[in-house]
Amino acid sequence: MRIDKINYYLDMAEVALERGTCLRRNFGAIIVKNDEIISTGYVGSPRGRKNCCDLKYCTREKLQIPRGERYELCRSVHAEQNAIISASRKDMIDSTMYLVGKNPDGSYVANARPCALCKRMIINAGIKEVIIRNTKTDYTKIAVNEFVLNDESLEGIKGY
Repeated sequence: MRIDKINYYLDMAEVALERGTCLRRNFGAIIVKNDEIISTGYVGSPRGRKNCCDLKYCTREKLQIPRGERYELCRSVHAEQNAIISASRKDMIDSTMYLVGKNPDGSYVANARPCALCKRMIINAGIKEVIIRNTKTDYTKIAVNEFVLNDESLEGIKGY
């Protein structure tokens, strides 16, 4: 049976996450417009810096920082951010971002969502929709306009 187009792109994002270097959870992202992949990204330290998997520790894990908080202490650039900085804004306008997250045990990240900083970058990149994998075949579609209308920074909401 032929795979549907959304799961095809989510599978590609899942392959990208296999390059991730985070000890907590890894994400892969791809940006697609008009059925063409614009760029890909995965979680990892900035070029030339040591990755957490090489250092064998995660600062946020050591400090028991909850998911979605205190990303300024994280060594990594997020998958969404890496995909965005690898593309031209004009190519991203009205595009779709596909996002997949996995825990160290191989399970999909439950209720995965872009962090507050990634949301702001996604908005400014001109991406119109984010599709996030929940299971191998189930996913959630989020219109980026929801990130604009539901501005968690006004409420002081932390995490996901």
